[in-house]
Parts: sequence; structure tokens; C-alpha cells
Amino acid sequence: MALTDDFGSKLYSFAVLTDTHLNQGEDDCNSPFSVNRLANARMRYVVRDLNTHDLAFVINVGDLIHPVPAVPGLYERAAAKFHEQVTALRHDLYLTPGNHDIGDKANDWAPTAGVCDDYVALWEKNFGRHYQCFDHADMHFVIINAQIINSGLECEREQCQWLETDLRANRGKRIFLNSHYPPYFTHPDEDVNYDNIAEPGRSWLLGLLEEYDVEALFIGHVHNFWYNRYANTDCYILPSTAFVRQDYSEMYRARPGPDDQAGRNDRPKLGYFLVHVHERGHIVDIIRTYGRTIAPNDPETVPPERVSPVHPRLNRHGGFGFDMRQNWMEIVEIPPTGGLDEFDRKQVRNDYPLMALWEMGIRKIRVPFRDLLAKDVRARMRMLKSHGHEFTLFTFGEPSLRDMELITQNQDIFNAWEIGINWETLDRVVGGIGTAGRSVDIPVFLSRLRSVDELRLEAGSYYHVINQGFLVEDRGQMMKLLARDELKDALDGFVFRLTAERTPWGAINEAAELAAELDVAASIHLRLCGSNPAESQEDDAWVAERVAEAALAANTRCHVAVYADTFIDNDRGYFVRNGVLDRLNNPRTAFHVLRHLHGALNATEDRLRNGGENEFTDGRVVMASGDRVCHALILPKRQPTGLKLYPSMPIGCRDEKARLCDLLSGEISNIAFRTLDDGSLEFKSQTYPPHPFLLTIG
Repeated sequence: MALTDDFGSKLYSFAVLTDTHLNQGEDDCNSPFSVNRLANARMRYVVRDLNTHDLAFVINVGDLIHPVPAVPGLYERAAAKFHEQVTALRHDLYLTPGNHDIGDKANDWAPTAGVCDDYVALWEKNFGRHYQCFDHADMHFVIINAQIINSGLECEREQCQWLETDLRANRGKRIFLNSHYPPYFTHPDEDVNYDNIAEPGRSWLLGLLEEYDVEALFIGHVHNFWYNRYANTDCYILPSTAFVRQDYSEMYRARPGPDDQAGRNDRPKLGYFLVHVHERGHIVDIIRTYGRTIAPNDPETVPPERVSPVHPRLNRHGGFGFDMRQNWMEIVEIPPTGGLDEFDRKQVRNDYPLMALWEMGIRKIRVPFRDLLAKDVRARMRMLKSHGHEFTLFTFGEPSLRDMELITQNQDIFNAWEIGINWETLDRVVGGIGTAGRSVDIPVFLSRLRSVDELRLEAGSYYHVINQGFLVEDRGQMMKLLARDELKDALDGFVFRLTAERTPWGAINEAAELAAELDVAASIHLRLCGSNPAESQEDDAWVAERVAEAALAANTRCHVAVYADTFIDNDRGYFVRNGVLDRLNNPRTAFHVLRHLHGALNATEDRLRNGGENEFTDGRVVMASGDRVCHALILPKRQPTGLKLYPSMPIGCRDEKARLCDLLSGEISNIAFRTLDDGSLEFKSQTYPPHPFLLTIG
């Protein structure tokens, strides 16, 4: 796990955006899709948003404009609109040609206007060089024209020779490459399609990434997010600022929303990247723009201060994670659409779950044994460990010889292993489980199925369902397990079940205290549904409060991990419930709350300690203290009209200000308080958010 100390200090930041698709006029658009008419207004918002960040420069990786060079009149009008808009940008801007800007790559299965010398000349007339390089802070940045690869044009040979010479001259530097077309987006040897680079150009480009140890490759064109690593190169495919490529809506098991225009206007998937360069590596922040627009004459306003998100690799408070019940690396076949590809399907991996994990700063991920069976998935989990992710494997019963061999061969992937047991068959399997636990070098946790009688007692009725995990009242059972000779030196902790009826704060602290008493660790499963499989739980506010409370509690206790059991909505079958993402993999309320909570907690370097909980007139508050600050998570039942707290640490002043972070919007404001004679803090504010917010005092 590489955290801040291993990563070094941040040196500077830059932004990457793509597929802005500006039109020749504000309301003049040559696309048949109505959403394309918003591209100029959406780009105007992006420019203003970029201006709120401290950036060294900005790179656009292609499709600056929508009209293609085959219609030069519209092309040049759109180019003028692009230049008009970016004059407001306060940062240096570097441009990469896309297929709309310079012509499509060579292909014979689609009626596209292919790249040619005339189109290259048109680009150079309107935008400058079609490949180039520059240096910043002793790092080397390269922009290539991907459209001419495999074209046979003379400029392809010239670019090839230039790029090889340039990389050779900069060998040993940190190199960042920028391209419009991706070499691939799922497998390096995938079949050629409209969206990737064909051979032999693909292997040539990938070979250069490996030979010159390129640090990162930033790519556009596909209007969706993907992440790969080739050799040592992080390869990022960016979302568009203008619209989503709707053919890739087939990745989701849900119909696009009523206003999504068949997926093309899926607004939560629009955005750009901030890239933070550290002494040893870089971090990508995904900035979702949600398709926001600004009209040409809208006055500028001062944006509110917002909390900075934290990547899993930098999250010092990563005790909270998710149970990946659904396939979070699913390979989906995109059918021929008649739009861009027509003669075969193309296989793609859905990377929006990964994108959301990065945005929320989630390190801990709980996965089933099935994720070990596929070689590609194993390799991908190993690679994701370098991004700060920590994996917990879960299985049931005594592992077979085959399963045990696979686990031991791949135990380097995992930080923990949870084994479920049936208490009634314990004597038959305990020896094998003990042998398995002693055969690995990772912590082993035991969970147990709840019996029929226990399920009837807990739910008030018997339902034919599976529930697992110890409760605090099962202390005697846990002590017996620890005393068994078969489990000697094989057992490191227990899995606890946190039911919907319990508050996370109280249940997590009870489990943590019992685990400490037994000298073991605790893995706590947070249920986001009730005990009745026929009842749905679709209250986003309830989910957001539970995950926020659980995340704060998890990070105040040593040797405790908390896993929420619903990452993506379960909208069919048993136990229908909302997660932090919907079935289009777009954020729900709890996503934003977790993202901003982790960001706010990481604004200070304090190690957190449990500070207790109490109620106030309009809700509940749970507290965590560091050496210098106290965090109070406010969970309102309704919009608070007043706020008086008893801090979990001494506050050595009578009149001071605290920081209020609205966990839904991420907006930060100062709020005054005074210390009363009884040690309580009385806060002075006219309005408070009606949803979870965090007060940081000190």
C-alpha cells in the first residue's frame, strides 16, 4: 500500500480534457443529436471551472470541434468559436488533433472522411502543429497525431521518426504522452474496430511506451472512462465534456434515463481530469461536470470553496470499503449499431465502478473467490494495488485442494481472507480450515451462517435467506473457536454483522471493543437493507447517513474494517436496495457524502480517535478527535435550527470559528461558535444543511 510518505510531495497540477466538439454557432449544429447543441455552453462552463484551479497548463486530447474538415466552411467557423472560448482560459493550452479535427484514421468499413494532407494543412492553419512536445519541471510532454498512424502518408513517416528521436533524447525523464485514438481499451491484442489503433501502428506505439517507460498516456475519442496499464504506463481514456458515446450504454443493465437521449446525454459521465504530479508518481482526480452550461453573457461569480477529494492511494483514513457483489470488471459485448461499427461486436470492460472507487477514495474492496478464477482479473487486481486498493477475499467452507492452490499462489493480491462456516458442520471442516489458515501469510477471518432459529428470532419470522456474521452476543462462540487446537495460529479475526436496526456507530464500537478484548481484528459488514427479502430499501438519505457514520467510526478504531454490502443498486431479485451508484453506474447521494467526507478528513494529518456520540434537538452527532482537531459528523433528522455540541477534546478558546463541510455538495464555509461555561460549544449560523455535514473544530 503506497500512501503519501511513499509518494512524495505534490509538485504541480495540470488538466486534461477531450472531445469538446464545439459547434460553428451557439445554436448552429450539424449533428442530428439535439444534445450536441449544448457543446459550446458546456465548454464555457469547463473553461470557467478550469480557471478556479491552480494549474501549470491544460491539454485537450482531441475533437476540439464537431464539424469535420470535409466541410471546411463549417470547420473554420467552429475553429473560430473554439479560439473565442479559450481566450478566457487563464492557463497555457496545448492541443491534440482528433478525428473530427483532422480526419478519421484509415478504415474501409465506414463512410468517413479519412485523414489526408489537405486536412493536416487545414488543422495547421487553424490550430498549429499536429504533433509537438514541451517540457515542464524537468518532465517531458508529447502530443501525437494518432489519426495518421497506419495512413501511409509522408507525415506518418515524419512523425514516426520524430517521435522515436524525441523519446530517445529524453530517455530517463518522466514522460507523459497524449493521443486521441487509444491503442486499445480492453486488451492489447483486441480486434481492430472504429475506436482503436490497428496493427502495425498499435504494436509500434505500445513498444515505445514500454521502451521509454512512459509514465502516463492520456487518450480521448471514446467519450467514456477506461483505465489500463501497459508495462509501466498508466493509460487513461477520458470522458467527454460534451456528450457520451451512446453505443457504450450497452455496458449497463438498465435503460438510459428519460432525458438521457438514448445514453448520449448521460450527464454524470461528462467531465475532465485534474492530474496531480508528485515526486514519485501522479494522481488523477475525475471532475464530473454533469453537463452544466454557461450562456455567452452570463457574468462570472466567485465559486464557493469546496473540499478537495482524495485518491485511494493518498487516503489516510481508508478503513471503510465495499463488498463487490456484482461483477465490477464485467466484460460486455457492444453490439454493432450501424453508427460507427456494423460488422462485428466489440468487447469492453465497464470501468465506471473503478472510477467511482477512485473518486470516493475507497481502498478496501471485498471480492468473491470467482474473481480469482480469471487470469485477467487477477492481473488487474495486482495492478490496482499500486493505486492503494486493498483486497479481501471471501470463500465458504473448507477450501478444496484446487482452490487452496489458487489462493496460495495468489495470496500477494490480498490483505485478508474471510472464510464462512456453518456452525452445525464445524467439527467436520475445522481441521481443514485451520490448515488453510496456516498455509497463507495473510490474516484469516471466520464468519458464520446464522441458523434458522436465529433468523426467526432476529426477523420475527422465518425467511428462506442467508445471513452471516457474528454478533457481539456470540462472544462465547468466538472464544471457543480461539481455544480450538485445530485453529491454533490460523485465526486472526472475526466477521461481525451490522444489521439495519443498529446504528453503525454503536455496533462498530461494540464489535471493536470485543475484538480488542479477544486480541483479534474485526471485519464488520454493514447491511443496507432489512431482514425481509421482500421489502425494498430505496431511501438515499438513510443510506448516505449509514455509510457516513460507518466510515467515520471505522477510522477511529485500530484493527477494524467496515464493508458496506451494496455498492451498485440491487434493483431486482431479493433485498432490493439502493447503493452508492445506480444501475447506470452514476452517483447517488451516498457517493457524494463519502467522497467529501474522505476529502475533509484528509485535510489534516491527525490520526483519529473515537469521540463518542450524542443527540441534539434536530438529530444525532458522532465525533472523532485527532491531536489538533475534532470532527463532528452531524446527522440531522430535519434541517437544524440550532446546534450545541459537547466536543470530544478540550477547545482552548471561548470564541472561534469551525469549518462546516456540506457533505452533499462539498462546499466549505466558516461557522462561528462560542464556548459556554459547561464546556459545550454553541454554534452561530442562520442555516444548516438538511443532510449530513461535518464540522471540523480546532
